[in-house]
Amino acid sequence: MNKTTNLNQNKTAYSGVKGAFAHIAARKAFPDNEHIACAGFEEAYNAVVNGKCESAVLPIENSYAGEVGQVIDLILNGGLVIDGIISCKISQNLLGIKGAKINDIKKVISHSHALAQCEGYIREHGFEEVLAQNTALAAKEVSELNDIHSAAIASKETADLYGLEILEHNINAMHDNTTRFAILRKEYSDSDNAAGRDNFILMFTVNDEPGALAKAIAVISEFGFNMKVLRSRPSHQKAWEYYFYVEANGNIDTAEGKHMLQKLSEVCNLVKIAGKFN
Repeated sequence: MNKTTNLNQNKTAYSGVKGAFAHIAARKAFPDNEHIACAGFEEAYNAVVNGKCESAVLPIENSYAGEVGQVIDLILNGGLVIDGIISCKISQNLLGIKGAKINDIKKVISHSHALAQCEGYIREHGFEEVLAQNTALAAKEVSELNDIHSAAIASKETADLYGLEILEHNINAMHDNTTRFAILRKEYSDSDNAAGRDNFILMFTVNDEPGALAKAIAVISEFGFNMKVLRSRPSHQKAWEYYFYVEANGNIDTAEGKHMLQKLSEVCNLVKIAGKFN
């Protein structure tokens, strides 16, 4: 339970509108909270920074389309911590206005990740792709267009919300299509027990010298931490400069964890613990 007492402790921000997968994830993580729709990732993130919401639920990775780079960058450059990870199975559906048939559809509207998840289906049918900020807004746009030649790729929940029909279910390439969402807060929800969490997320940049990344990886392994994820992202500060994102098993607050961080700082320009979770 969050110890912070403020008027916004029961508000959770998400990117999109009702029916978006982030909204579904926010309801799953905080079923009793008020869920606040935001126009984009940064607005949802800043809703917590500015105290409008106590938490935010934002996507960090899809099992098919990969990382959500904009959110990872926000986490690196901001002050919020990842207080938990929630996984949601994603089922993409082809939604059209009432009376439309699959053969009528000429273009599909959706978020870039949803389009990527359904690229085989889109290519097979020869649909034109149109980008939307998120899947629920795509469904809303199709509803407003009221055109039998336009369809959205979105959740089944949006069909009910915007009066659309599901023309075809589960059109994503992977049937085990899962998105992982980060729960972001200013501080850990149970700071007394945060030190007992057995997974952590680390971000770092290495010194510009031969073998620097290999040394950093060796340090993490040396102290018995099992890396599950290692990815690089452009720093956006200097051309061809990157930062690294690591998810690992283990308690970062143990003596071994503290010693590992100390040694890691010797071969890295920046070391940041971005989150701890079970």
